[in-house]
Amino acid sequence: MKTALILLFDEVEVLDFAGPFEVFAVASELHSHALFDVKTVASELRPIRAVNGLSINPDQTVASAPQADVLIIPGGAGSRSVMRDKAIVNWVRDQSYAAEKVLSICSGARILATADLLDGLTITTHHEVMPEMPEYAPGAICLDDVRFTDNGQILTSAGISAGIDLSLYVVGQLCGIAVAEKTAAYMEYDWRVRRPGQSSR
Repeated sequence: MKTALILLFDEVEVLDFAGPFEVFAVASELHSHALFDVKTVASELRPIRAVNGLSINPDQTVASAPQADVLIIPGGAGSRSVMRDKAIVNWVRDQSYAAEKVLSICSGARILATADLLDGLTITTHHEVMPEMPEYAPGAICLDDVRFTDNGQILTSAGISAGIDLSLYVVGQLCGIAVAEKTAAYMEYDWRVRRPGQSSR
């Protein structure tokens, strides 16, 4: 079983974390809960207030979290504050050294950039964040109008719902395309974007 950790922080975008949570958790549920142990992680064990007021209780703190096999970094307005939080940025960097897959969703790319993880990579992010990325990751190649990119270990998605496409893609990589297709079918998700670099239109 692989450990999937999802970072939470105040003003996180709801679907940025909830979409990947659903994908990895459902994939595991459909296979006797044997594929992924999905946990949410935050700096403190207190309710996290997401964008538009949703309250979430994280499972663990960054200090107590195990090593992730799959590390998921969502975005949202709060990603700007996380960029200034050295403890979380260092945790993301340290986790990334040993993680099999590191996913940024939407403006979570800001956090990976601050952790110096995007230099020389082909990336994407939310279309409104794209103009900022040359400042945060000057060595990265930013692609507009794609749903997600795959650099091997590090993968990035465009805004919000694109994180579902990326998560299904990663499930397909780790567990086989049949598992990803079964997951999408159960979720009744019209999974059309299955390749990195595929247009979002």
